[in-house]
Amino acid sequence: MQACRPPQRGKRALDLAIALPLALLLWPVVLVAAVAVRATSPGPAVYVQTRLGRDMVPFRCYKLRTMRADTPSVPTHEAHAEAITPVGRFLRRSKIDELPQLWNVLRGEMSLVGPRPCLPQQEELIAHRKRHGVFAALPGITGLAQVRGIDMSRPQLCAETDAEYLETWSLRADIGLLWRTLRRS
Repeated sequence: MQACRPPQRGKRALDLAIALPLALLLWPVVLVAAVAVRATSPGPAVYVQTRLGRDMVPFRCYKLRTMRADTPSVPTHEAHAEAITPVGRFLRRSKIDELPQLWNVLRGEMSLVGPRPCLPQQEELIAHRKRHGVFAALPGITGLAQVRGIDMSRPQLCAETDAEYLETWSLRADIGLLWRTLRRS
């Protein structure tokens, strides 16, 4: 089963129409959150991690740091719960930790909606995504798998859900997934 690539012009226009005003409007929230991260735990406020994008091209993905600075670079579901800082717990629950990814969207490395970008070492997930053609699309800040509560700890189901998203893609569906993501926050 091969997923299709969403038409990039309409999707990119939607990304820019939403991400640019959000980035301008929410930069004070990111600034306050960054100060809170720095004030409550040592290390940088912004966490930069290499992820795989469209066509498996690596890119630097930005997030507010929610774990101790000495935590190994592993998928979230593999990190120890005690590695998450108290401020990090709030940032994750509220999805504020994802706001720096608006920069990735503006740069064209990510979309607002799509398969979540994976780490280069997530070999099983990568194999399933390759088989389903998921790397044909830009990764997203949110996606169908996230809205359904499917994380990368279930690689086959995650890849199948990502492929389902790509096969049924529409601008209207993206707007619906954005809305559902905001409601869950």
